[in-house]
Amino acid sequence: MAGVALLDVMNPSRVPTHTHPAEDTTQRLHAELLREALAQEGITADVHAGYGLALVSVWVGLVVWCDGYRFWWRSGWDPEHKRAVYVWHPAIEPVRAARRVAFRCADLRANQTISDLTSAAGAPPAGQLP
Repeated sequence: MAGVALLDVMNPSRVPTHTHPAEDTTQRLHAELLREALAQEGITADVHAGYGLALVSVWVGLVVWCDGYRFWWRSGWDPEHKRAVYVWHPAIEPVRAARRVAFRCADLRANQTISDLTSAAGAPPAGQLP
């Protein structure tokens, strides 16, 4: 979005809705390397890229974004400020980033109930199945 003025960014009709495919290559490459490193940790993930970012979908509530320079993901909630807390890791270290993401994934898996998972997936609670 080089050359796009701040006011243009605030007006969705004036923001470019796509990037050149070559611009998404770096983000996708780093995201794929992270996905492969997560697989070595025993975690299955999906990669989706476009619009200058790549996303690695890891678990319910755990998505890793990549802009080609860094990975970042939500690590928790700050109740005092009522906002999400994010952490980041350099994209040139996908194996180390995967280890950190694996720790976060393990934490989420240990602390999420079945009802949390079904409501996040849009499924009815177990007692309300047809």
